[in-house]
Amino acid sequence: MLRLRRMLIIALATFGTCYLALCIAVFALQRSLLYPAPKGTPPLSTIKDFSRLPLSGGLYVDLFYLPAFPGAPTVVHFHGNGEEVLTQVGLGSLMEERGLGFLAVEYPGYGASPGKPTEEGIYEAAEAALRWLREQGVTVQQTVLSGRSLGTGVAVEMARRGHGARVMLVSPYTSIPDIGASAFPYLPVGLLARDRYDTASKAASVTLPVLIIHGEEDDLIPVAMGRKLGTLFPHAVVETVAGAGHNDVLEDLAKVYKHRMASFALGEP
Repeated sequence: MLRLRRMLIIALATFGTCYLALCIAVFALQRSLLYPAPKGTPPLSTIKDFSRLPLSGGLYVDLFYLPAFPGAPTVVHFHGNGEEVLTQVGLGSLMEERGLGFLAVEYPGYGASPGKPTEEGIYEAAEAALRWLREQGVTVQQTVLSGRSLGTGVAVEMARRGHGARVMLVSPYTSIPDIGASAFPYLPVGLLARDRYDTASKAASVTLPVLIIHGEEDDLIPVAMGRKLGTLFPHAVVETVAGAGHNDVLEDLAKVYKHRMASFALGEP
């Protein structure tokens, strides 16, 4: 009996030690998992339509900017965690074809921009870019905030801070801890998460018109999260895309939804 009890205590202690080590590893590595930042992009500031926006501490982020036709809105877009500002040219060109302006904001530590990505650091870059846009003569009423995947949390925070008149969210999530909990249900993700992007808790305070587009076959951010957010924002429309997953919801399979975004940004039905 004593031997069995000793073996049980050793087994529990071993399990507890391994579990604690796993929690520590997840806490330490979570930002590398959350921000798989593309690297190796050449300097962009010498390329047409790209510029460099200074930030505090000697940092900077790259901007891709296409001015709007006179009187038309400008879409300010925040990309997903595996993208970079250079990959937003196609979306910007489509918006430009519809007469809209387009501003894509890089994240610290992404592409050619120095630093390390964090929630607060990305918010700082986003807000600095929006202040820069005001200096170009684009008003809050002419600003449409847009985000994809990770960037939806940035767009919602900027809306909460009063920086736009409409919001477009592609493949949004309720919060990063919610996503982590679905991927690691055996870990206390809510306690471990350093960057939270808690869109669900902010939604009620965002009274702007909101368009949500979500692929029905999304295996990274469940479509149920997009539908739930549609019930939390006071003025939201949810459009799900049959057959689309996470990465192709705006691509060839469903490119019509890029035009849907442009129509929404222009205030069309």
